[in-house]
Amino acid sequence: MERLGLLSFGHHQPVPGSRTRTAREALLQTVELAVGAEELGIDGAYVRVHHFARQQAAPFPVLAAIAARTSRIEIGTGVIDMRYENPLYMAEEAAQVDLLSGGRLQLGVSRGSPETVLDGPGSFGHVPAEGESGADMARRHTELFRRAVAGEGVAASDPRRTGRSVLLPVQPQSPGLAGRVWWGSGTRATARWAGEQGMHLMSSTLLTEDTGVPFDELQAEQIAAFRAAWSDAGHPGEPRVSVSRSVLPLVTDEDRAYFGAERGSTDQVGSVGEPGLARFGRSYVGEPDRLAEELAKDVAVREADTLLLTVPNALGVDYNLHLLESVARHVAPALGWAPARAR
Repeated sequence: MERLGLLSFGHHQPVPGSRTRTAREALLQTVELAVGAEELGIDGAYVRVHHFARQQAAPFPVLAAIAARTSRIEIGTGVIDMRYENPLYMAEEAAQVDLLSGGRLQLGVSRGSPETVLDGPGSFGHVPAEGESGADMARRHTELFRRAVAGEGVAASDPRRTGRSVLLPVQPQSPGLAGRVWWGSGTRATARWAGEQGMHLMSSTLLTEDTGVPFDELQAEQIAAFRAAWSDAGHPGEPRVSVSRSVLPLVTDEDRAYFGAERGSTDQVGSVGEPGLARFGRSYVGEPDRLAEELAKDVAVREADTLLLTVPNALGVDYNLHLLESVARHVAPALGWAPARAR
């Protein structure tokens, strides 16, 4: 494992115990958490994107704010549901954020996850073409977005104004951004597809398939399938792979009060509203030495170059920086990681 990042869902709700009660607080705290994480030597600050929920929805404004307050840390998404996106407008937004950040944007995109509305993309004006599924539409949007950020012409010029008939690219362009697009995959099949397309791989704490093997082993199979597909397609360079984990070291009395009774020592199998069973990865909760040993045995963590820590953002910036520092100081070094400032 080379890199350590945080992944915030941006939850906000005025309920007892929450230190993130409003959308404004969630946004401001997301920026402050990224600034503090950079000071700790953490490598990345990523935001989850959900629509029609009390959490992060439109990532580019908050990523631009993080870019303005930081200088080194990677900033990104994990992941944007491409069923909802206008690919060309998104390409303009992404390029502007990448330029502001000095080329630090890592964009995770995907087909999206189950949600609380019947037809969210349709409410945004995006309807699959005849014979097309929502997943097909997400891939079509992704293909156009990738062409746009790569600088391809996507709209015919008006010869009356330009004196020529050519395809024009969107502006601005940010060189290198096209090589920093990741696909959020929930199965081995979609991981293979991502490798064939030349996108990097993001894999979360949920796989939308189950074969009976432990979560980390199934995820390691997914990673192997992705890398094989990348190689077979002849893409240059080494692809990147991130996996997400909930890692909660019990270091203080406050930690034990929040998470001492947490029951996350085993995988869970269930339904997420789609055909078939899904497998949910365990949470890692306990004393730091034990967590380091357990994570060292997690075969998917060993295979990935990046570990994203899902943080309980509703507990506020100070607590989450304490949590990140506990992992960075007591757990991650046993996995081969060193703070960015020490490399």
